[in-house]
Amino acid sequence: MEEERANTLVERHADTILRFGYTWLGDLDDAKDVCQEVLLKLLLDQRHFPDSGQERAWVVRLTINQCKNWKKSAWFRRRAPLEEGLNLCVELPEPDDSSLLTQVNRLPAKYRRVIYLRYYEDYDVHEIAALLGQSPALVSTHLARARARLKTLLEGCCYGG
Repeated sequence: MEEERANTLVERHADTILRFGYTWLGDLDDAKDVCQEVLLKLLLDQRHFPDSGQERAWVVRLTINQCKNWKKSAWFRRRAPLEEGLNLCVELPEPDDSSLLTQVNRLPAKYRRVIYLRYYEDYDVHEIAALLGQSPALVSTHLARARARLKTLLEGCCYGG
């Protein structure tokens, strides 16, 4: 029974948690660690939600909190990057088959987060504001600025600029 519940949670939420963790932290390995932590918390918590939308919102909020805790941890703050000469190739949670994903990943974190929630998770501005603890006006501003930056980046990328 417990194994079946674990498999259901992984199938339902792992991809979203991993993508959001990667968007928030910018590192696939850190995102995998956060994903594991969040899934463990989901498994241990026996909450039942009246609909999948409320459950999804709770999972996103839990992921945001876990990412914040991860970034505050002593391990995260004190670690040193690998030598740049290693040329490691890391796969993204989504195949890098378009210049759009590459350009979204180049945005500052505050813009990447709202773009992810709006266009990948399909939340509206008020829902994003509630999830991030920000005002709807600030979320709208971040979305507008992110779209403007993306437009500039994509025009430069596609037209040789």
